[in-house]
This record gives sequence, structure tokens and C-alpha cells, in this order.
Amino acid sequence: MLYRNELTKKKDGFKGQKAIAIPRSILNHCAENSIIANLYVTNIGYYPNAQYHFRQRPAGAGQHILIYCTDGKGYVQVGESIYTMEAGDVITIPDHAPHTYAADVNNPWTIYWIHFTGITASNIINKYIKNNGIKTSVRSLNKTIELFDEMYSRLERGYSGETLIYVNMCVWHFISTLLFNYDYVAGEESSEKTMIEIAIDFFTKNLHKTITLCEVAQFVNLSPAYFSATFKNKTGVSPIEYFNQLKIQKACQYLQFTQLRIKQISAELGITDHYYFSRLFTKVMGISPKAYRDRRTVHNDEIRISV
Repeated sequence: MLYRNELTKKKDGFKGQKAIAIPRSILNHCAENSIIANLYVTNIGYYPNAQYHFRQRPAGAGQHILIYCTDGKGYVQVGESIYTMEAGDVITIPDHAPHTYAADVNNPWTIYWIHFTGITASNIINKYIKNNGIKTSVRSLNKTIELFDEMYSRLERGYSGETLIYVNMCVWHFISTLLFNYDYVAGEESSEKTMIEIAIDFFTKNLHKTITLCEVAQFVNLSPAYFSATFKNKTGVSPIEYFNQLKIQKACQYLQFTQLRIKQISAELGITDHYYFSRLFTKVMGISPKAYRDRRTVHNDEIRISV
């Protein structure tokens, strides 16, 4: 039990609070709009210093819930698991998951929250939870708060078609700043996410070299097997495949913006066998380096002619 005194429980009614529940008729329009049907907000709110805040939904909600705590403390129970929330913590509650949440009695939380749904909403939540769990922590995100204020202020002015499209495109960005932007993830320097960011920095600074899995694993102080498994779990590809993608990204820039020959570009990227480089480029881009350069040249010429 998070509270003993039933009289102190409040769903809302906090000084300075903000909350908008979008009408069902408008949500039906969102669900039918091909631009925003994949992900759209249904409720949005901000509860500052929410003393005695308490909500319980034994059957869950019909939407996914995201809560971002910026101050104070609180508790969230999802199923049988209880999570302590402090400043910088973010929690996602899947739709229809039984849950209870409440502000700490002595140090009540301040939270930004949204309810959202859509065709791809469950896929996004499931992927995030699979990789990170229900709760994670982020640093103070001014951009996230600005996005929230922008969405809220737009919705306060009504539900025109353009407003709904704009706000729900912002929702993608709002969610991604909290759930998928690893640069903002807080924690110890030895955390897996931080190690992955360090490895990516290592890759980007060494595109002119050939790097082995053992070398990058040693750089981040992890065993090759553990590092490789963790990296692939977070990014979807192996470390070396990721490194090669970065090389090909750089190769595309060379092909588009320089007159370097393909053999020279291969050498710039630490690949001595330019035939192998061409095969790798074709595998990643689906087109040969020469064809890529020719296509970009034709495209640029068309732009100059049109201007």
C-alpha cells in the first residue's frame, strides 16, 4: 500500500496543474488520418508538486502512459513490480497493464505526462521496454519541456486539422527525447548505454582505420562477447557492421562533395582493397560507388537547371 489515509488521495486538483483530454470525436479523426494514425496523443498534463496524487487502474488504461518526473518523488506499480520515481526518471506503462501510481507523501513529485496510442504505439513501447525496461533515467531535458509546452499551447487553441498534425508530429520527438536518445541517458560512466556511446565516438574518430571487435571492446573495458551482444541489442546491428555503415556514410560524402577517385576514397577509409570497398558500399547502399556518384551528379545538374 502506498497510502494509508484514503482521504488524502487525489486524482488532480494541484495548484498550477495543466491537463487536456482530447475529445473522442477528435481522436476518431486522428485514428482515420493517415499522417498521424501511427502515433497520437489522447491526454496530456503537468502536475507540479502534486501532493497526495494517486491513481489506480486495476484494468489498466486504453492508452500507453509516459510519466516524466522532474522533481520530488513518487511510486509506480505495474503488475506486481513497484518502481521508485525521482527527478530525471521516466516510466512507460503499456496499455491495459494494471497499475497504480502516487506521489511521495513527504516530497511529492512534479510530473509531465502523456497518454498516447496509434497503430505503431505498441511496437515502440515493446521495443523500448525490451531494451531498457519499464523505467529509466535521463538528465534534465530543456528540449523535452519546450516540446511539451509547445504541444500543450497548440492544443489549448483547439483541434484544427493542422494543429493535430503538428502536435502529433511533435509527440514523436517528445517521446524520442525521453526513450531513445542515448546521449541524454544519465547514470554511471560504466553503464551499458554510456559504453555504447563511447564506442560510437571511437568509431567516428577512427573511420580512417581498420578496427577489430577486440580493439573497440578493449577501449570500452568490456569483453568482446559481452560488448558485441550488448551493442547489437541496443542498435540492432553488430559493432563492426555499425562501423562499416559509418564508413559508407563518409564514403557517400566523399563521392558527393569531392573529386577523389574510388580507390582514393577506399584508402581514406582505411580499406586497402578498393574492390572490397566497392562490394561493401554496394551491400550497404544497394548501388555501386560509381553509380552513386553518377546519380548524384545527374541530380545536382537537374537542380542547377531548374534554378
